[in-house]
Amino acid sequence: MSETLTIHTDRGSMCLPAPCSLEAAVAHLLEASGADPAHAVKVATAVNGQFVARHQRGTHWLADGDTVLCFSPITGG
Repeated sequence: MSETLTIHTDRGSMCLPAPCSLEAAVAHLLEASGADPAHAVKVATAVNGQFVARHQRGTHWLADGDTVLCFSPITGG
């Protein structure tokens, strides 16, 4: 029997296979929303309110109950 973990997103809860990196979770989230997986490079991410840089997603392991947000970065001045 495989283990799963549940994350919370702005679109509701999602069950993912455990262990799961933030990178894999972003891919699952994009797939579930029907977005192109290539869009992953265009979004910023946060776990439990803390920003996670794109290059850190593959090594940022999620825990059951984490809150994951994907959002468009804001630029300007």
